Amino acid sequence: MQKKVFRVLAKCNKLILPSLTKKKVDLAKATKGQLLLIAWRTYVTMRAI
Repeated sequence: MQKKVFRVLAKCNKLILPSLTKKKVDLAKATKGQLLLIAWRTYVTMRAI
């Protein structure tokens, strides 16, 4: 059940949230908001696997 929720959430993230890797954002120079977005997407992806 929990994996299904995270898989749906991961697909929503992919559609809604911007891809920072396509914008080639440097992690060393990323803002707090960008780092938070990266952390959120990583958390959801790891839970969906």
